[in-house]
Amino acid sequence: MKRRALILSLPLLVAPHVLRADPLAMARVPGAVLLMRHATAPGTGDPPGFALGDCATQRTLSAAGRAEAQAIGARLRSGGVRPGLIASSQWCRCRDTAALLNLGPVQDWPELNSFFDGRGDGRAQTAATLARLASIIDEATVLLVTHQVNITALTGIVPRSGEIVVTRRSGGGLAVTVRLPPG
Repeated sequence: MKRRALILSLPLLVAPHVLRADPLAMARVPGAVLLMRHATAPGTGDPPGFALGDCATQRTLSAAGRAEAQAIGARLRSGGVRPGLIASSQWCRCRDTAALLNLGPVQDWPELNSFFDGRGDGRAQTAATLARLASIIDEATVLLVTHQVNITALTGIVPRSGEIVVTRRSGGGLAVTVRLPPG
């Protein structure tokens, strides 16, 4: 019995070592869902007069944020992460982050739009995101570029700018497997 318990727990002992050696390993697992907070865009929320289709009215990526997005994309590419689907919030800072990753075409998903400060309906958008993910084949790796509030609603984690929370679909939700810091 002790031998069997040891054998069954072996993957739990090895997994942390593998992740330290290759933190992108879980992002390459078929069916992974990568939740990325947009790269650095100084400030909080959006200024008065915000308009969804007008980047001049929004908080946008800084020069450092643009470089950060490009570096994250290069890290994902060199690590063998190949999302089959990339979707983004319609906010300019998210769309720009997704484009600068240079990983492939990007789809707009309105359910990924921010609901910070009452701009949307967090419960409905979270449910819509999970429903859309449920309609995608389990083997597809998905990258969603969105906002802190959306990622927190989906995972309970408050990510840093540029951070990727790697998850897997589990039941009707998402289970966190690893966090990839932006640097």
